[in-house]
Amino acid sequence: MIFENPSMKTIKKLTRLAALGLSACLLCGAAQAQASPDARQALVDKLLTLWHVDDVAVVMVQRPAASAMEQARIALQGRVSAEKRDRTLKDISTDVQTYVDEATPLARQSAQRLLKPTLSPLLLQQFNDEELRQIIALLESPVKKKFEKIAPQLERALGEKVAEESGPSINPKLQTMTQAVGLKLRAASIAP
Repeated sequence: MIFENPSMKTIKKLTRLAALGLSACLLCGAAQAQASPDARQALVDKLLTLWHVDDVAVVMVQRPAASAMEQARIALQGRVSAEKRDRTLKDISTDVQTYVDEATPLARQSAQRLLKPTLSPLLLQQFNDEELRQIIALLESPVKKKFEKIAPQLERALGEKVAEESGPSINPKLQTMTQAVGLKLRAASIAP
């Protein structure tokens, strides 16, 4: 049997056909790798459940409460006796706690209600199926859970060492700043 030497035209046609076939195979594989819309939504729902992003609502409620307590402490500092200051702060603390107790469930309910319609489209748009699976694996990771469990201890250990080492340098500056703020607050409250 004698083989003919194929012409360049034939080689180009075969190359194009092979490329088209390969492209079609790749597209079929990509279509199969992409989960159905329901399966994608299930991935996002699982991610949102593991993420606990609705905790942002608690922070939103607690931030102004903490700020109110801090402002009250500053406002009372040096203006009233220690006994009266403590009694007033205790009363204010009761009001702040009432606010937190009443506002937290409202904010949490709102966050839970808005969670899926707000974040699902963004997650579906920004991440493919494999990336969603990777995020879920990260959130479910026993190593992550172990790290989160020990993180407060690590932060406390570092904080103690930083305070021990830099406290003697920082405390006088903190005291100077506190006195300066107190003097300005007193001056502002006395002036007409």
